[in-house]
Amino acid sequence: MNAEQSTHIDIAPYIDHSLLGAAATPAMVEQWCEEADRFGFAAVCVNPCYVRQVTALLHQKRPQICTVIGFPTGATTTASKLYEAQEAVENGAQELDVVINVGWLKAGKIDDVHREIAEICEATGQGVKAILEMSLLTPPEQQLAAQICMEAGARMLKTGTGWCGAATVADVRILKDLTKDQIGIKAAGGIRTHDLAVELILAGATRLGTSWGITLLKQRAQESKAGS
Repeated sequence: MNAEQSTHIDIAPYIDHSLLGAAATPAMVEQWCEEADRFGFAAVCVNPCYVRQVTALLHQKRPQICTVIGFPTGATTTASKLYEAQEAVENGAQELDVVINVGWLKAGKIDDVHREIAEICEATGQGVKAILEMSLLTPPEQQLAAQICMEAGARMLKTGTGWCGAATVADVRILKDLTKDQIGIKAAGGIRTHDLAVELILAGATRLGTSWGITLLKQRAQESKAGS
């Protein structure tokens, strides 16, 4: 990728400004919201306990309010995920990143995986991003997971939680081929350079989940300055 191509794309509108660590504090949440609003990020993604705070901070502002459900393993019960999702929406969440039950998928419990995502989509009426954890799936399982989640009503497929490996350009290309542009694709995990962010977008990502958004924009500014 040449410098001109790297700096041409404005990555800010693609970024889900993510703060999902166990040590995240209310003060950090406030900082993330301020940054997302100032730089025009797509969303702020936080743990469920902070959704209400983010809702208050981003009221009538551009960034969407995103949270995670069944994070990070996806192995809680369907009832637990459903309650977590409904509570999050009641607290103001507009987007839900839901971890699928990878163990069920691998065991052939396809109907259970479909039913779980479908119930959450139907009960909340919000934009569900199904987290597939691509690094744990074989190619046939990746195709099956994508098909199931699309049929269940997911509005976006997400490469992974970031806990089991970084997002790759190859993963995004696979999902783009599988979705045929019918729904969005979110790449998440290990996106720490502006060049990688651009490569993921060019491969088909419509969102980027990263806590490094500010750093990526600084890198872009430095690249632009160096090329001028």
